[in-house]
Amino acid sequence: MKHTHKISTMLAAAFLLCSAAITNATTTLGTGPKYKPPITGTKLDEYTSHPKRRLVIVTKQGTIKLQLFEKVAPNHVANIIELANSHFYDGTYFHRVIPGFMIQGGDPNTKDNDYSNDGQGNGPRRLKAEFNSIHHERGILSMARAQDPNSASSQFFICVADAGFLDHQYTAFGQVTDGMDVVDKIVNLPDVTGASPSVVKQRGANPGKAAEVIKMYVENE
Repeated sequence: MKHTHKISTMLAAAFLLCSAAITNATTTLGTGPKYKPPITGTKLDEYTSHPKRRLVIVTKQGTIKLQLFEKVAPNHVANIIELANSHFYDGTYFHRVIPGFMIQGGDPNTKDNDYSNDGQGNGPRRLKAEFNSIHHERGILSMARAQDPNSASSQFFICVADAGFLDHQYTAFGQVTDGMDVVDKIVNLPDVTGASPSVVKQRGANPGKAAEVIKMYVENE
């Protein structure tokens, strides 16, 4: 049976209820305060022993760099490093974007020309949940999953605004350090699937190849 890896329907509904309180300034290009990673200074020591290591995502819209938090989510970090270094993500794209919420990618199914199976792909393994105290907010990297808490595999998402209703239900395991402006470009890309506006509003937009990941790798390991 195929399972779509995304934010659950219940939690998505919660997001829609609270979305009116989320400012558009965080995802509208050229507005809002300059981005600063949410976790810095001595607090960062609680989450990683490798503060200079970066997960690098080179996209058609620009480059995003992220720190990884192996102290609180060691299996998720090891998984994404292995997948990135094996070129698993190269040629995929961010298939689900919701302004004021997040961008989601990492699905190998996006390498084909069939939009209908986007969101259903997996990597070579399933991960047990590593829920932790990290607050889902702008710039946080977290893992998508199906209904089963232990179903995360390869798909991930980056928050563009506060999403605290996901806390302790999804495994946060990193943060953007550079390229948040690129994330903002991606989250504002239009849907290319031909879906109706009502469907796009409900499930998010799929920007297709405009949000392509050209390559993804780890530097300063």
